[in-house]
Amino acid sequence: MNVKSVEKQEKSTVAVVIEISGEEFEAAVQKVYLKQRGKITVPGFRKGKAPRKIIEGMYGSGVFYEDAINELYPKAYAEAVEQENLDIVSWPNVEVLEAGKDGLTFKATVTVRPEVKLGEYKGLTAEKEEVKLTDEDIEGELKPYINRATRMVTVEREAQNGDTVVIDFEGFLDGKPFEGGKGEGHSLELGSGSFVPGFEEQLVGAKAGDEKDLDITFPEDYHADLAGKAVVFKVKVNEVKEKQLPAIDDEFAKDVSEFDTLEEFKKDLAAKLTERREAQAKRAFESAIMEQVMDNMEVEIPDPMVDFEADQMVEDMARRIQAQGIPFEQYLAMTGMNMDMFRAQAKLSAMERVRRDLALGAVIAAEGIEISDEELEAEYNRLAEEYKMELDQVKAAAPADDVKKDLAVKKAEQVIYDSAKVGKAPAKKKAAKKAEGETAEGEEKPKRRRTTKKKVEEEAPAEEAPVQEQTEE
Repeated sequence: MNVKSVEKQEKSTVAVVIEISGEEFEAAVQKVYLKQRGKITVPGFRKGKAPRKIIEGMYGSGVFYEDAINELYPKAYAEAVEQENLDIVSWPNVEVLEAGKDGLTFKATVTVRPEVKLGEYKGLTAEKEEVKLTDEDIEGELKPYINRATRMVTVEREAQNGDTVVIDFEGFLDGKPFEGGKGEGHSLELGSGSFVPGFEEQLVGAKAGDEKDLDITFPEDYHADLAGKAVVFKVKVNEVKEKQLPAIDDEFAKDVSEFDTLEEFKKDLAAKLTERREAQAKRAFESAIMEQVMDNMEVEIPDPMVDFEADQMVEDMARRIQAQGIPFEQYLAMTGMNMDMFRAQAKLSAMERVRRDLALGAVIAAEGIEISDEELEAEYNRLAEEYKMELDQVKAAAPADDVKKDLAVKKAEQVIYDSAKVGKAPAKKKAAKKAEGETAEGEEKPKRRRTTKKKVEEEAPAEEAPVQEQTEE
C-alpha cells in the first residue's frame, strides 16, 4: 500500500489516493478466482476446473476485479488513515481510478474532524436549583410504600369512585358484538380513566350482582372502526372492592423498612430524596454550562459527521434491543415507529453529541490534557470491579486509546465545571451550524468507535447490560 496523495477539500473533506502494487492486486485476483471457479460453468470443462484465462476470455479480463478490489481496499484504506493520522468522522466514498496488471489505484473521499475555534469555557455562570423539601414531598415518597401495603377488601355496598369493580362486559355495535369489546373477570378502578369516557361513570352506584347496559359514544379520535360510533356495553358487576389503607405509624415503618420508627423512616426518605434532587440540580447546572461552551465555539459541522453518529446510535440501540431477545423491527412496531422515524429522532440527538464531542475535544487540546499509564491502569481496574470481569477481559474489550480518550473527556468536563459559578445565565448565543442531509450513496463504513462503557458492557454478563440506562426521577 502506498499513499500517493492527500488533498484537503472544503467542508472538512479529505481525498486520499491510495495505490496497491500489481503483485498484490494479482494475488487478490487469483484468490478470488480460486474461490469462485467452482461456481462458474464453462463448456468443455468440469465445474471448477476451467483455467482462469479461459474464464477471463469468456467474461472479460476484469471478471474478478470487483471482488478483488473489495478484498483489498478496506485494509489499505485503514492503513492509509493510520499512516496519515486522519481523524475520520464519516464513511469513505470510494472511487476506483485504475485497476489492472499495473495494480489498483483508488480514491477515498472522507470527512475528518473539523477545526474548532474554542470560545469561553471557564468561569461560566448558570442558574442552579436550590433543593428544599416540603411535607408533601415526603408524603409523596411514602406513597409507594402505602400502596404496596394497601389491601383490597370486598364490600357489600354501592361502588364509589376509587373503588375497584370486578366485571364481565361485552360491547355491541348495531346489535352485534364487535372485536375487542369483551372481557371477563376484569378489575376496573372507577375514576382511573382507563376505559372509554362514560364507561366508569355509569358504574358508580352499582352493586355486586347488578347487570347494566351502558350507552357509550366513542371519541372521534378513537380507533377508526369505532370512532364516533354509539355502542352498548352489557356489564355484569361481580364484586365491589375498596382500598383498605394501613395505619401510618411505627408498626407500618417496621413492616416496610429497616427502621423502628416512622420518624426515622421519614428522615431516611428525606435524605435520599434530597440526594436525588441535588444530583438532578447538579446535572441540570452542568448541562446549562456545557450548552454555553458549545454555543461559544465556532465550527462548521459537516453533515456526514452527524449521519455517522446517528447510524452508530441506531446500531447500538438495535444491538441492545436484540440482545434482550426482541427483534428490532418488532420493537419499532411496538413503539409505533419505522426506521426512518427512528433515525430522524436519533439524528437530533446525534447533532448534540457531535457538538459536545467537538467542544470537549477542543478543551482537551487547549488544556493539554494527557492520561498517564497509572491513570489508565486504575481505570481498567475500576471497570473490572464494576462489571465483575477479569482485568484481561476488560483490556481486550476496551482498547487503551479509547479508555484514555474517555478519561481525557472527563478531565475536560471537570475543568469546565470546576471553574463554573452559580448565577444568572447569560443570553443564549447562536449555536454551531446544524448539519442536514442524508448519507450519500456508495459510501462504506469505517471501523465503528463505541464508548469504553459500551464495549465493556458487551463483554460483561447479560444482567450488567440493560437495554437503556436508567436515570433517577
